[in-house]
Amino acid sequence: MDLAIRVECYAGHRGEEEPRRIHFGTTAVDVAEIVDRWLAPDHRYFKVRGSDGDTYILRHDLARDSWELTLFERRPRP
Repeated sequence: MDLAIRVECYAGHRGEEEPRRIHFGTTAVDVAEIVDRWLAPDHRYFKVRGSDGDTYILRHDLARDSWELTLFERRPRP
């Protein structure tokens, strides 16, 4: 199931937006690292590690300019 989220982005020197912070309602997670990225015909995907240590795959719908969470993986907690 995909979840709608709000993503803050930064456009670097090439003008391509990259996610910097993910908002889940009132909770925000900073993007600590972009692990991977790839393109599909209508979407851009980013695999990121959050400041919480968890891994997220974000999908950006270019036509609608909307973001969705397509995968969440919690890091093992002690």
